[in-house]
Amino acid sequence: MQFDTRTAGLVNDAPDISHLMKQVLVGLSLGIVTLFMFYGWGVLINLVLAIVFAVSLEAIALKVRNRPLKPFLNDWSAVVTACLFALTLPPLVSWWVLLVGLFFAIIVAKHLYGGIGYNPFNPAMVAYAVLIVSLPLQMSQWPGSFIFTGEWIGLGESLNIVFGAADTDWDAITRATPLDIVRTGLISGQPYSDIIIEEKFDFILFSHPMAVVSLAYLLGGVYLIKQGVISWRIPVSMLLGLAVSALVMWLIDSDSYASPSFHLLSGAAMLGAFFIATDPVSASTTPKGQLIYGASIGFFIYVIRTWGVYPDAVAFAVLIMNMAAPMIDYYTQPKVFGQANARRQRGRS
Repeated sequence: MQFDTRTAGLVNDAPDISHLMKQVLVGLSLGIVTLFMFYGWGVLINLVLAIVFAVSLEAIALKVRNRPLKPFLNDWSAVVTACLFALTLPPLVSWWVLLVGLFFAIIVAKHLYGGIGYNPFNPAMVAYAVLIVSLPLQMSQWPGSFIFTGEWIGLGESLNIVFGAADTDWDAITRATPLDIVRTGLISGQPYSDIIIEEKFDFILFSHPMAVVSLAYLLGGVYLIKQGVISWRIPVSMLLGLAVSALVMWLIDSDSYASPSFHLLSGAAMLGAFFIATDPVSASTTPKGQLIYGASIGFFIYVIRTWGVYPDAVAFAVLIMNMAAPMIDYYTQPKVFGQANARRQRGRS
C-alpha cells in the first residue's frame, strides 16, 4: 500500500530568524522616527554607526571562529542588537563610545558564549551596563529636545560633535532626563507634585517628548504581538510589575514617590518591555515562567530606580533576570500531555 506523502504530518512553517529580526526592526521604526523628530540627527547617526560597527565586529568574530559569514550576517541579529543599543544612548554621543559598547555586545556577550542562541545575557544590555558604569559622564549627556531648547542641531554640526571636530558646550545643549530631574528633586525633599508642576511633566497627557516616544514603542510592541513575533506575557507582566510597585508606594506617600504613569512613560520602560525583555534567547520560555520573569523585571526596575544609583534601571533589571531565567524555566515546565491521566490510572490501580 502506498500513502500520499505530498502533505507531511509535521510541517515546519515557523519563520526564520532573519524574518523575525526584520519584524522587530519594523516594530522599532515608529519609535525611531518619533525620537528623531524630537532629538534630531544624533539619533540617526547613532543608528548608522552602531549598525556599521556591529556588522563589522560580527564579521571579524565569525572569521576568527572559522564560521561562514553569509548565513550569520544575513540573520540580521547583529543589526537588531545595534539598533537596540543605539536607542538607549544619548544622541550625539561620541563615536568611540558606540564602538566600545558594541565590542562588549558582539564579541564578549555574544560570541564568547558561542554566538546567537547561546548567549545567556542580552548583548545590548550588557553593553549599556558596561558603559553606564565606566563612562557615566558620556552616558548622561542627553541633548535637550528642540521643544525645550528652541534650536534644531543640523546634520553637519551633529557629525562634528559625534566625531569630535567641534568644541561642544554640553551645558548649553544638554538637559537632564525626567528620571534624573524627578529623582534629584525627591532626594532633595521636594514633593513629587511640585516637581511635576514646575517641570510641566504630565505624562498622562503626553506633554513630554519621552512620553510620546514611549507611546511609539508601545504601538510598535503591539504590532509585534499581533504578528506573533513576541508573546504578550513578558511585556504585560513587566509593565504590570512596574506599575503595581509604583502604585503601592505612590498611594503610601504621593509626595515622596513618583506615580505609575511617570514610571511607565519615562526612560526605557516601553522599549525594554517589548523589545529588550522579550529577547528569545536570554528570556524565560515557559508560559508561566514568562509571567514571573516579566513581573520580576518590572519590580526590579522600580526598586533600582527608587533606591539605587541609576535612575533608569531597565538594563540592570533585565540582566538580573537573565541569570534567573534558566531556574524559572526549570520550575515552571508545563505538564506533559497525558501526565494527569496517567497519574489517575496509577491511583486507581
